[in-house]
Amino acid sequence: MSEQISNLSLGEVCKNVSRPFDFSQFEEVVFINTGDVFDGKFLHQNPSSKIGLPGQAKKKILKGDLLFSEIRPANKRFARVDFSADNFVVSTKFMVIRANSNIEANFLYLFLSSQKTLNEFQRIAESRSGTFPQITFDAIEHLRVPLLPIKIQKDIVTFIEALNDKIENNRRVNETLEEMAQAIFKSWFVDFDPVHAKAAGNAPAHMNAETAALFPSSFGDDGLPVDWSLGKLSDLVDLNPTERIKKGELSSYVEMANLPTTGSSISNVVLREFKSGTKFRNGDTLLARITPCLENGKTAYVDVLNDGEVAWGSTEYIVMRTKDPLPKFYSYVLARNEHFREHAIRSMTGTSGRQRAQADMVAAYEVVMPSNQVAFAFSEECQNWFSKIRCNASENQTLAELRDTLLPKLMSGEIRVADAEREVDAAV
Repeated sequence: MSEQISNLSLGEVCKNVSRPFDFSQFEEVVFINTGDVFDGKFLHQNPSSKIGLPGQAKKKILKGDLLFSEIRPANKRFARVDFSADNFVVSTKFMVIRANSNIEANFLYLFLSSQKTLNEFQRIAESRSGTFPQITFDAIEHLRVPLLPIKIQKDIVTFIEALNDKIENNRRVNETLEEMAQAIFKSWFVDFDPVHAKAAGNAPAHMNAETAALFPSSFGDDGLPVDWSLGKLSDLVDLNPTERIKKGELSSYVEMANLPTTGSSISNVVLREFKSGTKFRNGDTLLARITPCLENGKTAYVDVLNDGEVAWGSTEYIVMRTKDPLPKFYSYVLARNEHFREHAIRSMTGTSGRQRAQADMVAAYEVVMPSNQVAFAFSEECQNWFSKIRCNASENQTLAELRDTLLPKLMSGEIRVADAEREVDAAV
């Protein structure tokens, strides 16, 4: 690449600013602690009373600032301030970083948030003495930043943001598809909307005549659709089914950190020698059973393994495997149902901070058992959606891997944006 690249220190391209927040101007403020940002995003923007805030609520932020938590940098507690933040006050545990004029702010953000830089931040944090791994700006300002001309910086930012936008769009599509599956589940098996409609002499909404014909047109004395019955979860789903992996065998492993709190997709699978843990295969659902993971929504539908492959994971999972004739994803849709999750949370026992949902109590959860014909119809209705979810999740993984591989090459000048675009086009 012919463009000249400067190699400056972090301290030469940005500064850590500390502006005191003026509480006298506001009755309510938005307090942002280190747990309120993650991987570039603010997790809330809710105003609250300025009275009773913790002592670390002191720093003022401005549009264009970059927030990075000093504590455990590998946890990705960072965000861009891309909005007017007049009433925002942030914790003193944040570095509030402001780009100098010689670097494009979003280019600086890409550098700071890259996996290579985060790894170096974590290494520095762990080398320092203290209660937990922590960095300060003084400890990282010596790091070297490859600095391209501003125009090239902006081109790189545009390219990377286009990849991120595609990833986000796929995520939103998957979110919508899952919401559609949840809506059908609730309508058919919780609210009995098709049966109510037929009982009133109406055609069920959003349903073709062939599918509508599968539903009864009246309710029995038990309040359930005629010929349907009430059973336990264990009638429809096997919990923690038996699988075998030899001790010490190198097998696919799913960490708790890679279970999503929303959505169904497992973010990463690694190879690890089997010791002890839950075992599962494609089509199973993983439900985190320990606090706070269960309350936070950590749940996944397993569809990332090879055919016939058995993987393993934390002992803190409950593995749910749907029985025929219901579709495999039935257990996942159920596991995301609000009423089911409330039941699982109520089943938790143990000491504070280490409470766990009990598999036998989860197995006793009452479920409606529809006819086989309706079970097949539910599968037909949702199968294409879950196939699309899997395709989008796979594409997102490819795009994320390409982004993380290409970014350091772009920043170092090893390749041009046009080269990177060709690699992406060839891969997806």
